[in-house]
Amino acid sequence: MKNKIKVILVDDHAVVRAGFRMLLSTEADIDVIAEAERGEAACQLYLEQQPDVMVLDLSMPGIGGLESIRRICNRDSAAKILVFSVHDEMVYVDRAMNAGAKGYITKNSAPSILVAAIQKIAAGEIYIEQGLTLNIAPQNSEADYQTIIDTLSPREFDIFLLLAKGLTAHKIADELCLGYKTVANYGTQIRSKLNVSSVAELAHIAMALGVMKN
Repeated sequence: MKNKIKVILVDDHAVVRAGFRMLLSTEADIDVIAEAERGEAACQLYLEQQPDVMVLDLSMPGIGGLESIRRICNRDSAAKILVFSVHDEMVYVDRAMNAGAKGYITKNSAPSILVAAIQKIAAGEIYIEQGLTLNIAPQNSEADYQTIIDTLSPREFDIFLLLAKGLTAHKIADELCLGYKTVANYGTQIRSKLNVSSVAELAHIAMALGVMKN
């Protein structure tokens, strides 16, 4: 029997956390191991409990969700954080993903989406709720992006996929046995060619073209 996905819930509303816990308790492969109501406690709990996935709201008292993501990811670049927020504006998605989150869904989403997002992120994938990606990178059509992707060198394509999956330049450098500056330069070139600036946009393009599943 495979190990359960260990989850920490972070939301400043106890009723919301109770609802999440009840929903996730029905899943055989998910185990809620701890809860927090503020970012400061979330950071401490993460270090103590080392969850597989942290489900975190953005709007909380204290340091808030975005700063919590930054602090946790600065300490552990492999941290897997799923944002579960009332905000559906792309500016929040971009900021959360650029801070280090591996996924973003809204509280209006179906319960099955929360479960799927946790499972995908635990497996090392990026998950952005589908409706949230519709307005990302409107400058080009999918056909335009496919044409650009086809012109990428094999190394550029590898780095494009790893960036889209949310890996940092340092992590990619380790994985591909390249220098950090080399990877950073590749990343700049790739974003320039695709005319994008954020991880969320790269993830959207990869999912839209079918080279990375949502």
